[in-house]
Amino acid sequence: MLSLVAAPPSLASVASPADLAASTIADSATVDAGIVKAAAVVGFDPENIISDALFYDGAAMSSAEIQTFLDSKIGTCRNGKCLNVLTTGISSRDAVYSQTTGNLICSAIQGGSMKVSELIYRVQVACGISARVILVTLQKEQGLTTSKEPSDWNLKAAMGASCPDTAPCDPAFAGVGPQILKGTQQLKTYKAANFAKQPGRNWIGYNPNTACGGTNLNIRNYATAALYNYTPYQPNAAALAAGYGLGDGCSSYGNRNFYNYYTEWFGSTQRDNPFGNVESVTAVPGGYQVQGWAIDPNTADPIQVHVYAGASGYPTVANLDRPDVGAAYPSSGSKHGFSAVIPAAVAGTVNICFYGINVGSGTNTLFGCVSRTAMVGPPTGVFDTVQPVDAGVAVSGWAIDPDLAGPTEVHVYIDGAGTPLRADAPRSGLSKTYPAYGDKHGFSATINAPAGQHKVCAYAINIGVGDNVLLGCQTVTVSGQVDRGRAPIGNFDSVTVKGASALVRGWAIDPDTTRSISVSISVNGKPQTVVASAARADVDRAYPGYGAAHGFETTLTLATGTSEVCITAVNTGAGGNTPLGCKTAVVDPPDQGRTPIGFFESLTVSGTTATASGWALDQDTSRAIAVHLYVNGAGSAYEANLSRPDIAAAYPSTGPNHGFSAQLTLGAGTSEVCAYGINTGRGGNGFLGCRSVTVGSADRGRAPVGFFESLTVSGTTATASGWALDPDDSSSIAVHLYLNGAGRAYLADKPRADIGAAYPANGSAHGFVEQIQLGAGTSQVCAYGINTGAGGNTLLGCRNVSVQAASQNRVPLGYFESIAPTSGGATVGGWALDPDTSSPIQVHVYVDGVGRAYSADKSRPDVGAAYRLGDNHGFNDVVPMSSGTHRVCVYGINDKAGNNSLLGCRDVVVP
Repeated sequence: MLSLVAAPPSLASVASPADLAASTIADSATVDAGIVKAAAVVGFDPENIISDALFYDGAAMSSAEIQTFLDSKIGTCRNGKCLNVLTTGISSRDAVYSQTTGNLICSAIQGGSMKVSELIYRVQVACGISARVILVTLQKEQGLTTSKEPSDWNLKAAMGASCPDTAPCDPAFAGVGPQILKGTQQLKTYKAANFAKQPGRNWIGYNPNTACGGTNLNIRNYATAALYNYTPYQPNAAALAAGYGLGDGCSSYGNRNFYNYYTEWFGSTQRDNPFGNVESVTAVPGGYQVQGWAIDPNTADPIQVHVYAGASGYPTVANLDRPDVGAAYPSSGSKHGFSAVIPAAVAGTVNICFYGINVGSGTNTLFGCVSRTAMVGPPTGVFDTVQPVDAGVAVSGWAIDPDLAGPTEVHVYIDGAGTPLRADAPRSGLSKTYPAYGDKHGFSATINAPAGQHKVCAYAINIGVGDNVLLGCQTVTVSGQVDRGRAPIGNFDSVTVKGASALVRGWAIDPDTTRSISVSISVNGKPQTVVASAARADVDRAYPGYGAAHGFETTLTLATGTSEVCITAVNTGAGGNTPLGCKTAVVDPPDQGRTPIGFFESLTVSGTTATASGWALDQDTSRAIAVHLYVNGAGSAYEANLSRPDIAAAYPSTGPNHGFSAQLTLGAGTSEVCAYGINTGRGGNGFLGCRSVTVGSADRGRAPVGFFESLTVSGTTATASGWALDPDDSSSIAVHLYLNGAGRAYLADKPRADIGAAYPANGSAHGFVEQIQLGAGTSQVCAYGINTGAGGNTLLGCRNVSVQAASQNRVPLGYFESIAPTSGGATVGGWALDPDTSSPIQVHVYVDGVGRAYSADKSRPDVGAAYRLGDNHGFNDVVPMSSGTHRVCVYGINDKAGNNSLLGCRDVVVP
């Protein structure tokens, strides 16, 4: 250990005076003799030294296990002051709560004189800090866990608590008892009080000498943050290479030695939680590019990583090939990389956090958080040219939308009449100012306008966050003389795909000539020219005097996938060419005969009109498909062509337009609406679901009524039952069941004759009987009746239920706390529990070797808080005894398999 700093300053702790020089040299007082001292440290992760699950384990070791461990490490004590033989004490303490957060730091502790092993055990339970962490801290601070001959100084500063770098130790906390209590309480304070360093980005130096430098660490859990608060330096490369020995002048050793002792004595510092690394988070137009890797030790399969940008979460899967990760963790394979662009939902600086999603045992893991400024917002640009030309106005400028790296649209209005333009032309110099967007954001066009004065305004059209932006307005006067260089006019009528061929149709005229003109047809940027000379009687009627020979119709051969077809009418003389627009053409790959997929998401009613919504797509094409909606068997066709970015993200090869929302007129009463996705080629149609809805009297906004009647358990399955109805609607309503806060929807549609009799206008189909899978321990299930119209939802009730975990054959825990003589016997008090069950267990009280059985079933909230197995584990019983002195011993009796536990023996004199 180099230096420890806890906060506030009055709670700081540091090393002994010799610490900066040689406290980590491998001598018998500080280093376990069984440890290889010179071997380099392997596996130390400065961002995740130990998992929260192991660090905050209030049941890591029993008092007997702690004593056995100390005996094994110390052996024969040479001066009677070793931790395995020492008796120490503390005064009883009330529960301690954070004054800033209100969180519990340590529960109440029963004081008195006791062995060090018992004190460590009590502090572990009260503060929720593992006894293993306490034992390792005692070792790294003063070598006490292995010392056969500790000094008085070692004992006074046992955990380095309240020993600041620049002053002597606070005498109020001198001694083994106060040190263990104070040091453990401080380790818990950092998390409970949200004090000092917290998980996330933190600068951690290598040494108190600032010239030694350090690094920014993305601290990934509260336990690691607590260690850096307690010992605020990280080991440098020299310290890690030295094993338990000295590094160089910039080395520190406290957190290195913590890791070394813990892994040598207790194994890995990690439990089964996911682990990984966030390697880069870069703001890009409209989002954030994130990269890294993630592994769950319970599986070699890829796991999910959830990325939260502010309050918005986005899941991705860590399934990319990462040979470097596979080499470091060969048992997990290499398919654990992730790279994704998540959308930026709001402007400004956002905190972006990454969670590895747990598989099997363990919990989700926070990999870390970073702040980034989003590249989003309203467009920017310049409207720099507005010039009158014959019979028109020439305009130019540029526009960039921060949400989009590609071109944006600009709408130019002449006296309120708009013309859309695409800002996709090269504009020199933009990339220097906006390097992420490039130069292709310029626009220019000549727009027809009659003679006279005109107000010309340009707007950049927003995409994503922000609004449209006015780039500027100017007033110009257009002359009335004949325009000999007028731009062509025309229209791109259609592009029709059949197989791999696309038929392109339209027309074009140059107002300065009656001759047929050329049009340039570009497919994905590759142009070809055709002559618009086909007869178009409709064009002849619209533009008399120019004739009919101005149509074009040509067939193109396209590649599989999506192509952009753009057409430009080519001027025959002076003046510019005219873009007639672009259209998308899709050539499908060979049809695989797959059935359409989708989901009939909702059916809402207003009056007699129902709105059916959902999505549907055929994976054999990116085109929108038909959806057939059947109302009580009578069908109508609709098209699933609405934008659904979520579906596009899930099925990127099929494009974004696959949503549907259709309005249906219903008759009074209950109607069933069913939806089908219609196949575009081979294969059957896809059933998307059915929903029932009732059209009746006007909704009066009344809340649902009902009752959560029962919750029964068989094994790990709970059956929840009851009833619910909406007084404004005779149809069955939804019931939401929440298991420990996680909800799921069900339908209260089971027959209930009793409810039908009580509410005859609503019918009897309002019961629910649903099965829920539970985990081990106590769970709370709450039921809500969901309103079908106006008005709020209704809490139907909450019930608690316990599922006993499978027995691990662990021995009972407990403590024989008190014995008080009384008339005819003595009152024996304490607590006992079997960690394999939440049910109360028996305790056997032996008086001079003769036993009686009692039940440890009295309320003990402090024990319940420590072990989370319920509160009913206390005993306080009058045990008959004759007058005189008696030896009384109490045993915790195992619930099933496993041994019983001696909770303690005491002598009592009965009058």
